[in-house]
Amino acid sequence: MKRIAAIEISRPQNNRIMNDSATGTFRALFCFNYRIWAVGALISNIGTWIQRVAQDWFVLTCLTNHDATILGIIMGLQFAPQLLLLPWAGPAADRFNQRKLLMFTQATMGILAMMLGILTLAGATRLWHMYLFAFLFGCASAIDSPVRQTFVAELVGDEHLSNAVALNSSSFNIARMVGPAVAGLLIAKVGIGSAFLLNGISFIAVLISMVFLRVSELHSNARARNKADGFMKGVQYVRDRADLTSIMIMLFLIGTFGLNFPLFISTMAIKVFHSDAQGFGLLSSLSEVGTLSGALLAASRKKPRFGSIVAGAVVFGIGCTLAALSPGYWWFAGSLVLIGIGALTFTNSAICILQLTSESGVRGRVMALGLAVALGGTAIGAPIVGWIANQYGPRWALVVGAIAGFAAAIVGIAFLKQPSERASDFGQ
Repeated sequence: MKRIAAIEISRPQNNRIMNDSATGTFRALFCFNYRIWAVGALISNIGTWIQRVAQDWFVLTCLTNHDATILGIIMGLQFAPQLLLLPWAGPAADRFNQRKLLMFTQATMGILAMMLGILTLAGATRLWHMYLFAFLFGCASAIDSPVRQTFVAELVGDEHLSNAVALNSSSFNIARMVGPAVAGLLIAKVGIGSAFLLNGISFIAVLISMVFLRVSELHSNARARNKADGFMKGVQYVRDRADLTSIMIMLFLIGTFGLNFPLFISTMAIKVFHSDAQGFGLLSSLSEVGTLSGALLAASRKKPRFGSIVAGAVVFGIGCTLAALSPGYWWFAGSLVLIGIGALTFTNSAICILQLTSESGVRGRVMALGLAVALGGTAIGAPIVGWIANQYGPRWALVVGAIAGFAAAIVGIAFLKQPSERASDFGQ
């Protein structure tokens, strides 16, 4: 196995790109391009979470009789393309112009959301439509996700990459706080179709931000040139690194059986606490209080450590355990905060280490592999967890998530006990 080499930081020659004296939690915002990107991404992320909550509520209350298995299948279809398109998504992120590719994928998802909204407002949406749109959204997202993750390095460079990734997580989790609450109000007052339409409109913001980026100030990464040396090089690169292999296993465990928040929250809200749409939306928003806190803590750190991934997995497992044992609505809401802190600490640290310790020429393929393992695993786990929620109750589905968190922590601890494989910069 190869040892992790220390990261060599290259400082941009153009001093206008980043104020070198920038420190603290929000230092990446000193970069003009990142500020523009962050505003567009926040608006788009809010729209995305409005649609996700509306979709779950629509499936459980309108298209089925609270069938968690069906919801799990839809989640599986949405994440399956992360695995199916893996041989193409990673190489695309490494080879093509990331800004132009992102504009294409974001526009595609916006059009799909508008189409679903129009169909729903017309009262013509059927269950098979939800299957189809979930899969199409998943295909666009499978290409978009690794590009979007690695594009952050082009916005700020490697020096502030860890902070930018953490701030991205903060933005995403602010959206997860705001979006579900807005979705609950829209569903109750206007209708589900309006939520889908609003998401489609929100993609305009991120497209505008991409247009106004200063292209000359982007930190262009090295591009892969050998087309024959594509996806398998990324697999080989990860296989030769004990740290990356351990992270992939941990991502698979938690991503497959733990990161099923829509399923956990929706089934507990409807089947256990008998909540209405606004109560469901509030639970979804409260779950993000913890993730936002974890994101801001991550942003304040200069460099992620492998031990943070293990700690996040342990906290996630404890949170899921408490959620499964919650005697009431507000106890469950409080446990969601702890789950959020654990999940964000785990995923943010994993993403940062995958990016910062990978060579720029294979970074897109490494990220695509990581996202495929985490999100693609949901295509396997969501139907299983949904079936467990149906057959044995939502609390047992949360027990499965807890087991996944503790199992991932054991994998991480086993790696940390191998001093010869541990990096000085990214160890404990």
